[in-house]
Amino acid sequence: MTRLNPLTTPRHQLRAEKAARKKEAALNSFLGKKAEIDEMLARLSSLSNDHFNAHPDEISWGHVGTLEHYASLLKRITDSAFSEGEHAE
Repeated sequence: MTRLNPLTTPRHQLRAEKAARKKEAALNSFLGKKAEIDEMLARLSSLSNDHFNAHPDEISWGHVGTLEHYASLLKRITDSAFSEGEHAE
């Protein structure tokens, strides 16, 4: 994006240029965070497909507690994302 000369460019044009740069920066940050979340979800899905690295003969209440903790954290996220639970309107 070409920088405008502040001495020769009208203020409204300078403001529009600055707003466009901010919007582009926000979009890039958003896409970066989305990619970060997508990577975490893919890793969680893979771990779930592998039964969270637990073997049927070794399952204990500790494993249940761990999954319960994971589920509670994910519920907080889904409640927020879908306006459910304490985030319901």
